[in-house]
Amino acid sequence: MKRLFDKLFLLFWLPIVAQAQDKSTLAQAAIDALNSALVSDAQVAELSRQAVVEMDAKNPVAGPSDPYTIRLNRIVSRHRTVSGLPINYKVYKVADANAFATADGSVRVFKGLMDIMTDNELLAIMGHEIGHVINHDTRDAMKSALRRSAVRNAAASTSGAVGKLSRSQLAGVADYLLGASFSRRQETEADDYSYGFLKRNGYNVLALATSFEKLAKMNGGGQGGKVATIVSTHPDSKTRAQRVRNRARQDGLAR
Repeated sequence: MKRLFDKLFLLFWLPIVAQAQDKSTLAQAAIDALNSALVSDAQVAELSRQAVVEMDAKNPVAGPSDPYTIRLNRIVSRHRTVSGLPINYKVYKVADANAFATADGSVRVFKGLMDIMTDNELLAIMGHEIGHVINHDTRDAMKSALRRSAVRNAAASTSGAVGKLSRSQLAGVADYLLGASFSRRQETEADDYSYGFLKRNGYNVLALATSFEKLAKMNGGGQGGKVATIVSTHPDSKTRAQRVRNRARQDGLAR
């Protein structure tokens, strides 16, 4: 397998080397491509940790005595470790309805989400985001981002229209759009993880459905900047809510 990868690597990069004008950019592209294949879970966790440190510095983080922090700590008091992964939780005092989890076990919940969700609904959403980490979706997304970075750097090192386009703001927008969402299969598996998390811990599994229904209502409510960021990068919330309700009925947990 390694020999095959090496051959494909050379076949892809050698033609670009011949055209390259910016050798340093090309070198970085080659490094990114290689790293995307070799990056380990531990490396992804460390890169995630560094990214979260930077994000924490750029966002207003609720302090230890803030009511939002106190509420979040109460909600997650039983869940400082999930599926063997130590979790650290913080609140961003940002109006958007959003939350995310990273491979190092960092979970960040936005004030806007806490304002509209019950305690159990917040647990359901955090369970979904943690599910992406447990299922290695975050690692796979980072590998994909490294591959895109490699292609972008390679294109930027060539002359002509392709190079110019790669250096434009469009490249950054495209990179964001490609990196902001998981596949429908991954989303479904993360939903299933959250459902199982709620069920195992004795919570009402319908909290996952009602959280999706609230996000769907927000998305259709024309609330401008407060429209849930989660909705913009995930499959249809109403469909996901109905799937949860159907499963709950099959499990005898709902009528």
